[in-house]
Amino acid sequence: MGFEQRTLQVKLADIQPLKLVTEEVKRSAKYRQIAASVAEIGLVEPPVVTRSRDNSAKFLLLDGHLRLEILRDRGISEIECLISTEDEAFTYNKRVNRIAIIQEHRMILKAVENGVSEARIAKALNVDVASIRRRRKLLDGICAEAVELLKEKHLTLHTFSELRKLGPIRQIEAAELMIAMNNFSNSYVRSLVAATPRNQLAAGFTPRQHKGLSDEQLALMERESASLAREFKVAEQTYGVDHLDLVLAVGYLSKLLRNGKVVGYLAKQYQELLFEFQKITEAEATAA
Repeated sequence: MGFEQRTLQVKLADIQPLKLVTEEVKRSAKYRQIAASVAEIGLVEPPVVTRSRDNSAKFLLLDGHLRLEILRDRGISEIECLISTEDEAFTYNKRVNRIAIIQEHRMILKAVENGVSEARIAKALNVDVASIRRRRKLLDGICAEAVELLKEKHLTLHTFSELRKLGPIRQIEAAELMIAMNNFSNSYVRSLVAATPRNQLAAGFTPRQHKGLSDEQLALMERESASLAREFKVAEQTYGVDHLDLVLAVGYLSKLLRNGKVVGYLAKQYQELLFEFQKITEAEATAA
């Protein structure tokens, strides 16, 4: 087992941290958010400690340095801890994934349904109530298919504000392009909106006239964007097979050029082909 079967109340004075929490860290948003959560709802996850090899009454802190520092600042003298049977800290927090904004939205909705007030949620997360309300309405105007595509992606509130400007079909296309390009930045989403034809925009949304761009230039940009999206999807569908074919072809050329008789024949009869084959294999070797 990785932990002792029971948690243990441990005095903070008996816990030795493995790293220092600096003043700069204490000024960070993450530290303030954890502090706000501890103040509002208490400690959700107990720190993880292991018994000192030199003194079984003392403990080394493996995980929970920020929580421990916050508790010290609050004047807490004793805390319930998980006791690890191993004294290595590599695994802690290395397997923790930051929650996606859509998952956060669903958690907030669930908390509100269970009777938790917006004010208390905001206080626990160290944000203002207006931010909680925006998160509650995060998916308003977003089609279910786009939500399903983006549910595990790390996006911002502004991304969804931009997606609401698009019609449902275009929202799905935009989500697919973001995933394919692995680009979820606000600037990229804004560029997708700017390149969207008017008939694919959301009902009631009127795009602003871009300074320095005529209607003809905007129409051209929309056509080029649509053409690029089609070409990208076609390339994406055949990318795996094409890449495999190229790898096999380069491997075959490399094998041929290791044969002295083949190289001699090509040098006499097809010098240009030999030169191109050598460039291909050299480029592959350089890339490797």
